[in-house]
Amino acid sequence: MKAENDACRAAYRDEANELLAELETSLLELEEAPEDAELVGKVFRAMHTIKGSGSMFGFDSIAAFTHGVETVFDLVRSGGIPVTRELIDLTLKARDCIRMMLDNSYSGESLDEPFIKRIAASFKALIPASDPVVQPGEKTSPALPEQVQTTYRIRFRPSLDIFQRGTNPLLILSELRGLGPSAVVAERHAIPPIGELDPELCYTWWDIILTTDRGIDAIKDAFVFVEGDSDIAIETIDEASEENDEKEYKRLGEILLERGDVGQEDIERVLKEKKPIGQLLVDAGLVSKSKVESALMEQAHVRGVKEKRQKEESSQSIRVAAEKLDKLVDLVGELVTVQARLSAKSNVVKDPELLLIAEEVERLTEELRDNTMNIRMLPIGTTFARFKRLVRDLSRDLGKEIELITEGAETELDKTVIERLNDPLIHIIRNSIDHGVESPEKREASGKPRTGTIRLSAGYGGANVLIKIIDDGAGLDREKIRAKAIEKGLVARDAELADRDIFSLIFAPGFSTASEVTNVSGRGVGMDVVRKTIDALRGFIEVESEKDVGTSITLRLPLTLAIIDGLLASVDNGFFVLPLSTVEECIELPREEIEKANGRRLVNLRGQLVPYIRLRETFDIQGREPSIEQVIIAETNGQRIGFAVDQVVGEHQTVIKSLGRMYRSVGGVSGATIMGDGTVALILDVAALASAAQAKEVA
Repeated sequence: MKAENDACRAAYRDEANELLAELETSLLELEEAPEDAELVGKVFRAMHTIKGSGSMFGFDSIAAFTHGVETVFDLVRSGGIPVTRELIDLTLKARDCIRMMLDNSYSGESLDEPFIKRIAASFKALIPASDPVVQPGEKTSPALPEQVQTTYRIRFRPSLDIFQRGTNPLLILSELRGLGPSAVVAERHAIPPIGELDPELCYTWWDIILTTDRGIDAIKDAFVFVEGDSDIAIETIDEASEENDEKEYKRLGEILLERGDVGQEDIERVLKEKKPIGQLLVDAGLVSKSKVESALMEQAHVRGVKEKRQKEESSQSIRVAAEKLDKLVDLVGELVTVQARLSAKSNVVKDPELLLIAEEVERLTEELRDNTMNIRMLPIGTTFARFKRLVRDLSRDLGKEIELITEGAETELDKTVIERLNDPLIHIIRNSIDHGVESPEKREASGKPRTGTIRLSAGYGGANVLIKIIDDGAGLDREKIRAKAIEKGLVARDAELADRDIFSLIFAPGFSTASEVTNVSGRGVGMDVVRKTIDALRGFIEVESEKDVGTSITLRLPLTLAIIDGLLASVDNGFFVLPLSTVEECIELPREEIEKANGRRLVNLRGQLVPYIRLRETFDIQGREPSIEQVIIAETNGQRIGFAVDQVVGEHQTVIKSLGRMYRSVGGVSGATIMGDGTVALILDVAALASAAQAKEVA
């Protein structure tokens, strides 16, 4: 019993942490749009869930504290209290209190009791005397009802001359469709023969079945300009409730009878025959075929809505420990290697049955690999959302006006990588706020807007993930950094350094140009943490800066997933893998073309000159050169570059293995993989090879 209770409490902590992350995002959005009722509802529901589940699993202190916040936002929902910056500030502090109490429940760390009591008292002061706070478990007056998904039957008979009045009924139907899932049937039986038809008149009318949570008033608004001269009927036919969802929806005859399209006597008479009731009614001339189609459409629509609702309510997710996922990824990686051996063996044996088995195993392994990888992938937006609070609070403390803009939140990364990126990003953003963006007065004096901008973006650059932090602040002071580095003995006084080398000094341990130590920065430890973390992820940091314009820091993370799709190539007896996501095409390079270029490593690709790197020269591989080499055209950082190899073998599922500490300094290589026959192939770092070649060309 105790183990079960501990599991429930752990599940509550996980759920509450997710809700608190969503709550912070909702509050920051609400600060920008204080009239948004949906955001208010999100905040209220988050507090309500934290309170209710906390009370259920023994987190009584959290439930009691959250109840006061929930009460205030219930008043906000009903219009009793406005959303102000002060209320947002207070609620963010309440969110921090709840997080503090959650952490205390399993770490045992001391709580800041005076702070918690002060926040609770502040919320209690916001509640009018006529609305006393009722503690959990006591009876309360019912809360205002929330809008629920309701299905309506709408019959729209426009006047014959609706076109002449300047109204298009199709626009009204389009507006209704925007309110939610709908189905529309046009009633066309009133259209006269072509010889009697007046093209300026509207003979068609419509039956619409609409499911929406916007309420009946939103539907009536769509007809506001035609309600005076059109026949409009709106009926509620289904509401979301447990009782309704368990019931089967009306039969066809009941729908037609309820609409008034057919009488009870007619239904009873045709039921004595054995055809479907809709066909019987049409054959008897009691109802038109279009009306039966409309009733069938209503029946199918409502049944579909019920089924979808039941499916959503019954769907569940499970929480899995990260260690179990790591083990699964390792096993899948080993399976991919074994599958490669099976494919290689089947190609040698040439047994048709074995080849079929190998192909099926390859297909299943690839599908298992993709699904396993996707389980660990999360959008980086979950991390980006946390920094809005950081920028908001820190800029206000420093008397600055700064806006955080995020881009590429949908970019997906491995869960472990996202977690390890949190601290580096915090340090970089704090530095941008403290050292980068100037005060509003200084910005105005230099002709800049008072509000500074920090842009946080993520995207894919070939096989790499690029995370950029760009500010429009004062930029890095090249001479000041150099002087500080000389003072600390990091560089010689007569050393000539490029801007890139000077800017990289900010990541040295203990390095800081701040004149005084503050609670934000100045100790020279933050950027050192950034470098160590990115190095541990086998990534790279690039810094670009221009004085009085701003600074851009790019985190380039190489292949960090366990398995990728690669293109396998050979040079003499060695094998190399290029990430398939970077490869565009492959072309041939005859010996005479190399001789014509007079030592220039350029290939003509449909009239465009593309530079290429000979891997034979880069890795000093001896042996006989083929008469025709092949060039793999890849894309990195928006530019094309080629890689000359002896032969392109083909696509290869690549299980990435680390090279080990001894080989980490090898340039242009991001890992290795074991092929089916046990041979080791090196995985190329396309971007690093391109950068090295460019630097060599400039020199």
